[in-house]
Amino acid sequence: MRALAEAYPDAHCELNFETPLQLTVATILSAQCTDKRVNEVTPKLFARYSTAADYAGADRAELEELIRPTGFYRNKTNSLLGLGAALVERHGGEVPATLEELVKLPGIGRKTANVILGNAFDVPGLTVDTHFGRLVRRWGWTAEEDPVKIEKAVGELIPRREWTMLSHRVIFHGRRVCHSRKPACGACLLARDCPSFGTGPTDPGTAAELVSGPEAERLLELAGVGGESADETRDETTSAAKRESA
Repeated sequence: MRALAEAYPDAHCELNFETPLQLTVATILSAQCTDKRVNEVTPKLFARYSTAADYAGADRAELEELIRPTGFYRNKTNSLLGLGAALVERHGGEVPATLEELVKLPGIGRKTANVILGNAFDVPGLTVDTHFGRLVRRWGWTAEEDPVKIEKAVGELIPRREWTMLSHRVIFHGRRVCHSRKPACGACLLARDCPSFGTGPTDPGTAAELVSGPEAERLLELAGVGGESADETRDETTSAAKRESA
C-alpha cells in the first residue's frame, strides 16, 4: 500500500470528464476499449450531447457514427439511448449518487457504478476491472475470480476511505508494470514482497523494457533499476527467484 502510494501519488481516473453524466457516458464507452481511444471520441460527443435529454432524443445513426471508434458501437448506442431515457424518466435528468440506483441504469454494472461514485461523487468504491483482479490475486489478497467476491474480499482488508485511490493505484500498476502476459517482475518496486515474483522476467534489464507509461523512469528508480543500483537489484531479484523455486 505504502509503496503503491509512493509510486503513484497522483493516480486518477484516466477518462476525461467534467460532469457525472460525462463520466457515466465515458465509462460505458470504455468497455472493451482503451481510455485513450475513448478520450479521442468524447470531445465531439460531449459537445453534441450535453444532457440526459440529448441522449434520450439522439438520432441513432448519428450517435453510432460518433462512437464507432470505441467498438461494439451498436450495443453502446443502445445503452446511451436507454441511459438518457432512464435518467430523464426516473432521476430528473441527473445521474444518481448511489450504487443501488446506478446499477439499475442501462449499460451500468457494478464496476462502472464504482467508477462513477468514486470519481464523480467522492463516494469510496473499489473498481474491480481485469487489472485490479489480476494484481490482487498475484499479491495473494484473494483467490476469487468473481468481481463481486473480489470487491468484498479486498474491501474487508482495506479501510473504506482508501478504496477509490487504491483502485487507481492498482490499475496504474497493472497498466504500467504488472502486465497480464509478461509482468515486469525484475523492475517492479514490489518485487521483494510479491508472492508471484517470477511470473515475468526477473532480469532487471529485460524487465525494465516492459515498464511503460509517463512515470516509467521514476518507477525504475523506485525499483532500483539502472545506474549504480542495477547490480544490487539484479542480485536481489535473482536470489528471490531462487528462493521461490526452492
